[in-house]
Amino acid sequence: MSRFRLYPTPAQQVALLEQCRHARYVWNLALEQWSFWTRDRGPTPAYVEQARQLTEARAAFDWLRAGSQTVQQQALRDFDQAVRNLHGGSHRRPTWRKAGLHEGFRIVGSQASRITMLSRRWAAVNVPKVGWVRFRRSRSVPEAKSYRITCDRTGRWHLAFAVIPPPIPAPGTGGVVGVDRGVTVSAALSTGELLTCPSLSDREQERLKQLQRRLARCRRSSNRRRRVRAAIAKLHARTRDRRKDWVEKTSTDLARRFDLIRVEDLRIAQMTRRPKPKPNPEEPGTYLPNRRRAKAGLNRGILSNGWGLLVQRLEHKAGGRVEKVDPAYTSQTCSVCGHCAPDNREIQAVFRCTACGHQAHADVNAAVNIAAGRAVSARRETPRRVSPKREPQHATSA
Repeated sequence: MSRFRLYPTPAQQVALLEQCRHARYVWNLALEQWSFWTRDRGPTPAYVEQARQLTEARAAFDWLRAGSQTVQQQALRDFDQAVRNLHGGSHRRPTWRKAGLHEGFRIVGSQASRITMLSRRWAAVNVPKVGWVRFRRSRSVPEAKSYRITCDRTGRWHLAFAVIPPPIPAPGTGGVVGVDRGVTVSAALSTGELLTCPSLSDREQERLKQLQRRLARCRRSSNRRRRVRAAIAKLHARTRDRRKDWVEKTSTDLARRFDLIRVEDLRIAQMTRRPKPKPNPEEPGTYLPNRRRAKAGLNRGILSNGWGLLVQRLEHKAGGRVEKVDPAYTSQTCSVCGHCAPDNREIQAVFRCTACGHQAHADVNAAVNIAAGRAVSARRETPRRVSPKREPQHATSA
């Protein structure tokens, strides 16, 4: 997907937000009808029936008729596709769209090709019911049959064309690299490179803490609270932009340098779940400590390093040259002799093999195992430890 920064005028921003409001209303209305399904009521209205109901609603309500019919019908098509994806098992259940959080709509068909070039750096797109809106030509504008206009929490508008860029060709050198993802080091390569995803600076983090304290003291629904939330959203957007930029540059560099890229097959959604509460059997109604604060910090560290986005962009750019390896015991196995033991990694950063004495950075050692495609099994390669109680008793001479 090729995305560009959109620069609408104040009057056009009002019109764009109105289109977003209509698309969000139609989506939520379709979701409400779909949520009322029960076994005794029969099937809920499909897209054709919902489109007929939309036509009747546009004839009855002037505020809905003032919007673009293309935008509203496309919201129904998007919801129908979301339900199909749910039944196909590729996506999660559709959720409600909220104001200020899900601002956007999609244009499909002949209207999506109405683009004019203003200069070498500027172009304009004709949005229905809005007019010609300028956007920055940061790259060549692709030919697409649809585009989506979105607005983030900081008020920035973007134009995204639905195109699939060609994959990056392999260099043909036969190089293989293993990528170990971590919290302290975002990505460690088997070549010895340590890559860190950029985040907020110390000064920006202090600024974020001050804004969060100020937000806790603000009155709800006040103008001051709205301004503080906008300032916090701007800092979070800065972090998100830096993370995306790092992921794009890192994935492009790996796809151009290596023929085969091996990564850990991690289930990030399961790894970042909240810990379940532990009921106290001695005192009903109370709960035991479950280390939820420590788990929340770990989840933030995992998500802030872009584990899933990095692999996703690698698969988009490198195609079938990305392989996923079982991550079991890759951080406890020596990349030289293959000895696997928990004592090999006493601390987070240093790996020291207790069998051969090999010492290296722990993440680099794991990346070398991943590059070799080693899915180590503890039962198969780790020597069984004999319990002291079961050690054979040697007879002593009298």
